[in-house]
Order: sequence, then structure tokens, then C-alpha cells
Amino acid sequence: MSMYRRDFLKVGAYAAASSTVMSSFMAKAIAAEPAIDLRMAGYPHEHIKGLMTGKVQVAGASVQFEVGKIGELNTHIISGPRELAFTEVGLTPYALAFANEDFRAYSLIPVFPLRTFRHKSIFVHADGDIENPAQLKGKRVGAAGYSSTSLTWIRGVLQDEYGVHPEDIEWVVSAVDSSAGVSGKMSKQEAVLPEGLSVSTGPEGKDESDLLVDGDVDALFHAAEPRAFVERHPKVRRLFTDPRQVERDYYAKTGIFPMMHAVAIRNDLVEQHPWLPKAVFQAYSESKALTYADMRNRWFLRTLPWFAQELEATEDLMGENFAPYGVEVNRKAIEALLRYLREQKLASRRLKIEEIFEPSTLDLVEA
Repeated sequence: MSMYRRDFLKVGAYAAASSTVMSSFMAKAIAAEPAIDLRMAGYPHEHIKGLMTGKVQVAGASVQFEVGKIGELNTHIISGPRELAFTEVGLTPYALAFANEDFRAYSLIPVFPLRTFRHKSIFVHADGDIENPAQLKGKRVGAAGYSSTSLTWIRGVLQDEYGVHPEDIEWVVSAVDSSAGVSGKMSKQEAVLPEGLSVSTGPEGKDESDLLVDGDVDALFHAAEPRAFVERHPKVRRLFTDPRQVERDYYAKTGIFPMMHAVAIRNDLVEQHPWLPKAVFQAYSESKALTYADMRNRWFLRTLPWFAQELEATEDLMGENFAPYGVEVNRKAIEALLRYLREQKLASRRLKIEEIFEPSTLDLVEA
């Protein structure tokens, strides 16, 4: 059925079910204590707008939302003041702190605020000879940092899908990040350099975008888009000419929608309020359900001309809940990332899902 004729009540029922799915076993615990004041932080994603504005509440809590950049949020919980009750956090920095630094102050909740496919994140010199991923072998590849979640996924996909391993590449780490205004200052977990690789530092004063434009590197891996590409520099292009189709094919083959960020919750608060992780999970889910409903029923208010058609094509491929929360529904993708962290010699050992996610959230599912 076309989304233009979708029954609003169907979507409304989904949101209503999401808001009540856990109420039966949380109600008594929440009612037994007064509401608690909490601080949360993250990017202002469309699907957490309900939480940001207070339209969606965390049961038993009063929540203050703060906009934060991911590098700074990583540092805040891993080595900073740890004042946030729960926050968006980079998956790889969290996992590396857990595996390598015995970090245990926060646990993860299987809510993934930021997910994106990564084939679009490989850029090459427009005048170069790289036409396919296999040709990256032996080439110089630039990046801002090395061990961010985005770069971990790019290397993992290249290894699994195209047979290109990190050892096949000469890495050049830029001294400056052209997208720092979006991501914030990197946490130290995003700059881990494993042994056994060819790694050099780019010239002082040059960001990763300059490295590609000036020919210091043959290709560039980027978490977002390098400055030169944003500015439509003629010397920079994406490796894949149709990344949308390549990414759709990747999902159809693997069922993986890569997650970059999760939500981390402070363990001392969980000890005091055992019901809190489930309440937070439910609130994020309800907020997302409201966004789904808005997209499906108010598509005509969107600025993009083919928004409705793109949403319909996405649902046809990935289902109506195309960015699901929960461990089991995302197990394959989570395990792939944990495998990459060990195979790329970033994590000291292979982590298990059950170690890093708060135990009471392992079986949670959305309505």
C-alpha cells in the first residue's frame, strides 16, 4: 500500500503500544520512589525530538536534554566528570575503553541514535586511477584519526566485501580534522594506532581534506564529508559513483545497518534505580515512533522533493521500523563491529555483547 494512503491509526497504535509495552512491570518500581532529576546529552536527531522537547518523558524521571558533540561526550563519560545520567556515545570509543582501560562507569543501552552506511564515506582524487575498492591496496589513504567507529566500519566492510585489509594500505593521519566543528575534539580512544601498520602523520597545518586535494594521499576515509567535497572541489569525488545503490545491495546481502553511536547509562544510577534502563529504552523508542508517524503522515511538509518516495523505498527494503532498537534484532551488526575491533588490533580482546550492554536491557524489544 502506498504511504499516501497509510492509515494514520496504524502508526498511532504503534506509538501507543510503544508507550505501554513495559509499563506493567515498571509501574510498581517507579511508583515506589519520587521522580529523579537527570541530565542527558546527544545530537539533536529528528528521532529524539520527543525527548528533547519533553513531549516524551522517561517514566519516573525529569530529564534535561543538552546538545553535545560526540568526541566530547565520549571524553565526558570515559575520563571526564561523568555528570550525565545517560548520553549518546561512540560505540568504538566506548568498547575500546571497556576492553583496554577497564572502563566500567557506564553500560550501554541498545538504542542507536546514529546509524549510517559507510560506502559513501570513501573519497578519492578525481584525477587518480582508483575506480574500485580493490585498487586501494598499496595506496596512501588519509583519515582524521584512526579508531573512530566510522573508520572501523569502513575498514571492516572493505575487508569483508572486497578483500582489502588494513595492512594493505599506507595510512596517513591528518594533523587537523576539517569536520571537528561537527564531531568535536576527538577522544583518545579515536586515535588508537595498532602495531604492524604503515602509519605516518600528515604535514602540520593540513587537514585530511587538504591531503587529498594536494595529492598527499590517493584516497580518504571520512566520518562525514571532507571540506573539499562539501565545497564541491573538482579534484575530489566519491569512490562509488552510486553509493546509494551499493549500500542498498550491501543491506540486502548482509542485513546490516551499521550503527555509529549507542546510549550509555551511568551504572551507579542503575544500582539505585534498577528500573531506569528500561524506562530510558522505552522513551527513546516512543520518541522514534512519533518521528516515524510524522514522516509517514506529514511527508508533504518536508523540503526534499522525493522524500515520500525515498521513505517508501526504504521501508520496502528494510521494513517500517528500519532503525530498530534492541540487542537481538541488531545482534549481527553489533557482533560484526566487535569482531572488527579485534581483527583490526584495536581491542585487546574480542568483546561479547553481554559484557557491554546493561543486563536488564538484553531482552528488550520494541512493540
